[in-house]
Amino acid sequence: MVQRLIAIFSAAFFLAACETASTTSSDSASDSASSSASGASTASASSSGSSASASSSSADDAMTPAEKLARVGNTVYFDFDSAALSYDAQVTLSRQSAFLQLNPEAVVVIEGHADERGTREYNLALGDRRASAARDFLLAKGIDAARIRTVSYGKERPLMSGSNETSWAKNRRAATVLN
Repeated sequence: MVQRLIAIFSAAFFLAACETASTTSSDSASDSASSSASGASTASASSSGSSASASSSSADDAMTPAEKLARVGNTVYFDFDSAALSYDAQVTLSRQSAFLQLNPEAVVVIEGHADERGTREYNLALGDRRASAARDFLLAKGIDAARIRTVSYGKERPLMSGSNETSWAKNRRAATVLN
């Protein structure tokens, strides 16, 4: 029952994200079309609307798989000293799962990271637990294990330098990258 609810919510979020992006690009395309053709009739406005939707789908086709993955969200964040997936992380990973199901040729590496606090060895182990938590979530969504590899960088590759909570929060992450 819980898996059904998660699947329904993840599909709704994925569709909502797609609709928002289409509307935004369609609006900007129709705005530029209307500014270049002021005083156009309603017939030409409706034809520019259909060309705007065609151009937004061609824009999606022109995106590289890495850009598409970044669009659905390629990073999830963790609490201090934790590898537990938050609700936001689960939503992002559900969108990644949908991306991987739509792109069966895609193979990903999940990079586990930690903030600078703690020893090198401890943070490598924590980064591994974080990457594994993200991998396990994707496996539960039906993604083939052969398409997912994990690596831990611990505190060795910080996203933000600094010794403050903002920097630490950005560095406690698992990043999914195309292999």
